[in-house]
Amino acid sequence: MSAPHLPVLLNEVVDALAIVSGEVHVDATFGAGGYTRAMLARGARVIAFDRDPDAIAAGRPMVDESEGALTLVHAVFSALQLELEQRGAVPVDGVTMDIGVSSMQLDQPERGFSFQSDGPLDMRMSQTGMTAAQFLNEADEETIADVLFELGEEPKARRVARAIVAARPLATTQDLATVVRRALGFRPHEKKDPSTRSFQAIRIYLNRELGELADGLAAAERALKPGGRLAVVTFHSLEDRLVKRFLRERSGAVPGGSRHVPQVVAKAAPSFESVARAVRAGEDEIIRNPRARSATLRVARRTSAAAWPQEEMR
Repeated sequence: MSAPHLPVLLNEVVDALAIVSGEVHVDATFGAGGYTRAMLARGARVIAFDRDPDAIAAGRPMVDESEGALTLVHAVFSALQLELEQRGAVPVDGVTMDIGVSSMQLDQPERGFSFQSDGPLDMRMSQTGMTAAQFLNEADEETIADVLFELGEEPKARRVARAIVAARPLATTQDLATVVRRALGFRPHEKKDPSTRSFQAIRIYLNRELGELADGLAAAERALKPGGRLAVVTFHSLEDRLVKRFLRERSGAVPGGSRHVPQVVAKAAPSFESVARAVRAGEDEIIRNPRARSATLRVARRTSAAAWPQEEMR
């Protein structure tokens, strides 16, 4: 069974995991199963998570082909430690995360993640809960503006929010894209569509993606054995900053302080070490897979120290 979509930085991720046959690895974001397939080929037992029921259904044939080496779990990856404990599978040798929306979700107009094709304003990864249409048609202008500014880094968030409220009700992805473009004065010859930022912000908000990432990193910290490897691929700056800060803190790489700024004291013994420099795709991969252009891989190894107390993601 061949993967319908190309996993980003696949060779770099698999090399960083340094899989030994018989190890147990977690693919926290199964998607089309590209990372999982590579892990299985290296002899790992894989427990793969996805919140999207379509991804789980599409992966069933791979479970049969794996002859018991693959377990699929329909759950958010922030629940990975609990799910692993229930299966008697902790601690594990590796956890891999590929953050954000999947190519399959983007390519299905009926899922409402993209303005490339018209479809209902949905954007729900799990296919449950509030839709994008419900949020945009019911939330007040200030709430919408805050989401666009904080999660989409949209500099004209208030103008866009005002236009959205004025145009309600919105029902389709083209409805939203048209309103945003008009509010921002988009011209067809411009290289980047300005509605990209708004679509990103709304999707991240509805799926609680940054909170899920923060909770997932903490869950991985608790689930990994000493020497276990963590590999995280992100696709935009909000995600990458969160991962970078997590690994910097957990590895004890805190600022030394100065006479103007007090020294920052680590809250506990370092729970990660060997934090590698960020890895990005080369030109050859970007040509094959344009999605790789914005990808960043960060890798670290678990120490034997206790996991840090988890802080609530705000």
